[in-house]
Amino acid sequence: MKLLVIGGGGREHALAWKLARSARVHNIYIAPGNGGTARDKRFHNVPYESNEALADFAQRESIAFTVVGPEAPLASGVVDVFRSRGLRIFGPTRAAAQLESSKDFAKAFMQRHRIPTAAHGSFTAAAAARAYVSERGAPIVIKADGLAAGKGVVVAMTLDDAYAAIDSMLIDNRMGASGSRVVIEEFLAGEEASFIVMSDGKNVLALATSQDHKRLLDDDRGPNTGGMGAYSPAPIVTPTLHAKVLREIIMPTINGMASEGNPFTGFLYAGLMIDPQGEVKTVEFNCRLGDPETQPIMLRLKSSLAPLIDAAINGRLDQVEAEWDRRTALGVVVAAADYPENPRNGDAITRLPNDDDDCITFHAGTAFENEQLVTRGGRVLCVTALGETVSAAQRRAYDAIDQVAFDGMQFRRDIGHRALGYRVEKNIRIVDG
Repeated sequence: MKLLVIGGGGREHALAWKLARSARVHNIYIAPGNGGTARDKRFHNVPYESNEALADFAQRESIAFTVVGPEAPLASGVVDVFRSRGLRIFGPTRAAAQLESSKDFAKAFMQRHRIPTAAHGSFTAAAAARAYVSERGAPIVIKADGLAAGKGVVVAMTLDDAYAAIDSMLIDNRMGASGSRVVIEEFLAGEEASFIVMSDGKNVLALATSQDHKRLLDDDRGPNTGGMGAYSPAPIVTPTLHAKVLREIIMPTINGMASEGNPFTGFLYAGLMIDPQGEVKTVEFNCRLGDPETQPIMLRLKSSLAPLIDAAINGRLDQVEAEWDRRTALGVVVAAADYPENPRNGDAITRLPNDDDDCITFHAGTAFENEQLVTRGGRVLCVTALGETVSAAQRRAYDAIDQVAFDGMQFRRDIGHRALGYRVEKNIRIVDG
C-alpha cells in the first residue's frame, strides 16, 4: 500500500523509516521531506503547497492513509480537509488541535476537567501581565499563546526577565500573532518527561516514555530550543506513575474532548513535570509526536507501526498492542551554526556515519542540492542509537557523531545524563552503587 507522511523534520523521517519496515507498505511519500529522505530510494519527496493540494494528491495516488507530523498543518485544518474528501488520515481536527495551538484554550480546558497543571493567568495587555508578575514574583514562566516552533516559552528567573518577555511579545510583537496573547504560569520545579499516546477518540495506546533536553548547552544551560536530544524509556516514569498519568491526565483529556464535541484522534503528547514527591502536573499538550522524542521511540518500537495507525483510524486501538525493545534508545541532535537564534544554512555535510539496525541518523534540517547534502534548518540531524544501558546507547550515539562533519556543527555532550546511574525495580527509583 501507499502512505503519505506530512512534514519534513526528523520526526517525519523517523515515522517514514518505521512505516517502511512493514511488508505491506510499498511506497511512502513525504511532503515536503528533507535531504535525507530525498536520497533514500524507499521514499518520494512531494511538494506541500496547500492542504487541498495534498488531498488531491492523496486521492490521485490512492493513498491508504496519511500521517501528520508537525503542528502547523493540524492547526490549519489538514485533517478536516482530508476527512471531507473521505480520505483516511491520522491526526486531530483543527478544533481538537487547539490543545496545542492555543495555550489559553488548553489551560481553560484543564481547569474545566480538573487536570493537574500549573496556576496561570492569560493576558493581552502588557500592563495587566506585568501586574500579575509583580504579584506572583519570580521565577515565573511566560508563554506565547499560539504556535511558536518551540521558541515561545521564557523561563524568567527574575522579574526584569519576565517584564522583558512580556514586552517582547505584547508590545514589540516579536512573536507576531502567536504572541498577541500571553499565558503566565507558576514555575514548576522537578524533572520533565514526555508521555505520548495514540488515540482513536475513545481508546488510547501508550507509547514508550521518553525525556527531552530543551536547553542548548550541557548541564541544561543556554537558551531553550526545539530539543537537543532525547532518550527512551524515562526511568522517572515508574509503572505506578505511568498508571497515575493515564488515570489523571490522559483519559480525562480524551474523555473531556469527546464530551465537548471535539473527539481527539491522533498522537497526544503530555509534557509532564514530576516533583521530588512524585506528584505530577501537565506542563503542556502537543497534538503530535515530539521531536526529537520520536526518533528513540521509533527505534524501540518492535511492532509494525502501520497496523497500529490503521487500527487507530478505524477506532479499534483497544484491539492492538505495541511491543517494545527492552533496550534504551538515545538520540543526539546535531544543530547548525548559530542555532537557535539565527541558524546558518547552506553548509555542506561532508561526512555521515553508516546506518545499521541499532544506529540511525535521522535527517531534519537538510536539503539535497546539486548532488550535495547541505544544512537547511536549525536542527540538522538526530543520531539515534540502541544500547543495553543508557551509557551504552550514549556511547554508540556519540561514536557515530564523531563521523559527522559540517562547518559550525554543535551538539550537547550529555544527552541522557539524568538517567545515568538509575534503574527502576519494583516501582522504586534506585541509585546504582
